[in-house]
This record gives sequence, C-alpha cells and structure tokens, in this order.
Amino acid sequence: MRILPNPPPEDDPVPGNEAARPPLAERALKYKTPAEAARIYFLPNLFTAGNLFFGFVAIIRCIQARYVVSASYDIANLEVQSYYTEAVWCILFAAFCDSLDGRLARLGGKESLFGAEFDSIADTVSFGVAPALMVFFLLLGPTVEKYSELFQQIGWLVGFVYLLCVAVRLARFNVITHPLLPGAAARASTKDFMGLPSPAAAGFVASLVLAMLHLDFSKETIQQFSILFLPLLLLVALLMVSNIPYPSFKHVDWQTQTKARPFIFFIIAVVFAFSLRYVGFDLRYFSPAIIFLYYIFYGLIRDWRRTWIKNHRKPTDLPVPPDPDDPGEDSAF
Repeated sequence: MRILPNPPPEDDPVPGNEAARPPLAERALKYKTPAEAARIYFLPNLFTAGNLFFGFVAIIRCIQARYVVSASYDIANLEVQSYYTEAVWCILFAAFCDSLDGRLARLGGKESLFGAEFDSIADTVSFGVAPALMVFFLLLGPTVEKYSELFQQIGWLVGFVYLLCVAVRLARFNVITHPLLPGAAARASTKDFMGLPSPAAAGFVASLVLAMLHLDFSKETIQQFSILFLPLLLLVALLMVSNIPYPSFKHVDWQTQTKARPFIFFIIAVVFAFSLRYVGFDLRYFSPAIIFLYYIFYGLIRDWRRTWIKNHRKPTDLPVPPDPDDPGEDSAF
C-alpha cells in the first residue's frame, strides 16, 4: 500500500508555487491594498464633513465676536452674545454629526482607514481648536479685566493644554484600534471608550458657555466664570487622556436592554430637566450642561466603584470576572 505524504498546511505555500498564496499575516489584514483602505464611502464621510463644517463655522463665529469686542471694548453686548451662542450650537451640531458617521459606517459595513483618519482630523478642529478658541476669547483672554494680568500669562497655555490632550486622545484611539495591531477589532468593538471622548469634553465646555451666556451675560458674570473655567478645562483635558472608561453607546439600538435601576434614573433625569422650565430655566440653554455633567461624573463614579470593589474584596471571596467592556490599563500609552 502506498502511503501518500501529508498535504501541506493551509497557511504554508504549495511547494514549487510559493507565490500562489500570500503569507498568513497579509491574509489576516482587514485591508488588502492601499486603495481599499482609502475608500471614501459617501454617507459616513458626509457626516464627517458636516462635523468639520460646523467646527469651522464655530471658529469663524468666535473670531467675529472677538472683532466686535475689539471695536466696541464691550464684551457683554448682544452681538457678542449672539456670535458665541451660534458657536456653541455649532460645536454641539458637530458632536451630533460625529455620533452618526461611525454608526452609519458600522451599520453598512463601510468602515475604512480613510474614514477613521478623516474623522480624527475633523474632531481635532471641532472639539479641540473651536472650544479652546472660544474659551480663550471669552473667558481666558485679556478682555477679562479683573484677571487680565494672570490670564495673559497662563490663559493661552491652558487652552493649548486642552487642545494638546484632544490631539493625543484621538491619536491614541487611532493607534490602539488600528487593524494591524493584534486584538484591535476586539478593542474597537467594546462598549466603552478609554478616557473621556473629545466630543463629550467639547460639549461640556460649550454647554457651560451656553448656560453662562443666558444666565446673566455681564462683565461680572464673565469674571466669575473665568476663574472657574481654569480648573474645569484642565480637569476635562486630563480626563481625555486618562484610562477611565466611559460609555460609547455604540451598541445602543432598538434591541438594547437595560436594568431597572438605570432606566428609572434616566426617567428621573428627563423629568428633572423638563421641570427646570417652571423655575425660570430654559431647557435649550441649560439641559446640555446637565447632560454632559452627568456623563462625566457617571464615568468617574463608576470607575471609582469598580476600583473600590476590587480593592476591598476579601481573599475568600470569589474573584470578580473581568469586564469585557473595560479597555484596561494595558491598552494605554
């Protein structure tokens, strides 16, 4: 009986025809050619372009407000208030576009490296440059007479630190989710972001400015908010480059289920927001700040609770299973 040799493994080239099959590493790549990675899918990138457009308009409105202040020497007139209000809404609309472009790409299976890089560039403009300029021009600039000498020295530096953390946070996300890295697909599909996402950071800063503009827009209010924004801007910047997990809402759809307690808290929050109109607060101007503030502290409290349970677990207790949605510290720089 003739014994035939074992066939070559699937991942090995056929003897005498080594060029017939590409190496295993190349076949495992998500994109086979540069042209495939650089594909521009219309609908997702249209929303990314909308994100960039609103960020650009927000920057223009901040510059126009600055020109009005320079001409009239009055930072608290109605024209300045109107320009900054439009800038805030542009940043919030940019965040809305950013929340849709990735979701549309995932739903249609039309993700590409071009879309990921384009999205990061647009995010740097809309959620980095625009909020930093707005806060500097309105609150940290030399027009704030009470703290003009202090802010002339450090105001621009605080704005730059915020912008730097936005850029680093976006670059880190692109690296750890790059398809060339092992486990990138699993990290990209988790339900949590590692660190505060830049749209939430920009939305929080912009929504506080919106609340200030319609609370009592005067020089005294601007001076009071200016000293408050220094630590807040630095806190938000540090949260963006931290390892604290924040919900991404990527997997929220019509089939999403939740527990009773979060559902009840959500209903209470909605009722509380609508009840503000009866005590003199306009929902259009104050509810965004409440939503972003809740999101930021939800991530902080949840991470603190997880850490506390882990550190106070008794040796006889059963080990807590790892959370598959927690990106972990080893994913960070």
